Amino acid sequence: MSLKKATLIIIIILLIDQISKFYIKTHFALHHRVEVFDWFHILFVENDGMAWGTKLSDFITGISDRTAKLTLTIFRIVAVIGIGYWLVDSVRKKGPNILIVAIALIFAGALGNIIDSVFYGIVFDDSYSQVASFLPKLGYDTLFHGKVVDMLHFPIWKGVLPDWIPFFGGDYFTFFEPVFNVADMAISTGIGMLIVFNKKAFHQEEEEITDAA
Repeated sequence: MSLKKATLIIIIILLIDQISKFYIKTHFALHHRVEVFDWFHILFVENDGMAWGTKLSDFITGISDRTAKLTLTIFRIVAVIGIGYWLVDSVRKKGPNILIVAIALIFAGALGNIIDSVFYGIVFDDSYSQVASFLPKLGYDTLFHGKVVDMLHFPIWKGVLPDWIPFFGGDYFTFFEPVFNVADMAISTGIGMLIVFNKKAFHQEEEEITDAA
């Protein structure tokens, strides 16, 4: 696959991701929910940290939430640069299409969430009990301290778990509880492709190692 085609995949994912986030941010107040189906809701939440709302400060003692947020954003930027290099290098080496597509999806998803983290704090005001404005005089935070916009919620099943289930028996449970976005879907899909099609994705590297040996 050519770099142009990989770039097209990235652009399409980024456009869908950012347009959906812009729409939610400028039409929904925080925690506003629209039930599309019983099993699919549009629910506006903002993620200030890592996956499922966890924060770096939850794991590192003595670090403030703002420092943890800045550290995480910088780490994401460094990571996406590394992923971008991996993509270009895989195209240059004529890697398998499935590998290039997977990397492109991961890159697009990571970049989509980085845009939120870096810029959303200055290009939007807050969404608490109101619909946010785009390009206000004063944003809800500073550069590199934006929050990631999530909106896709799939509560496919809700109910009380049977008592015989260890640890969680008798608890009320929702599957699937996390709220995510298009960028998260792209990252998960790309990683899933690498796991499921591992041999197809990395067979060329394995051949090079064998030849070198």
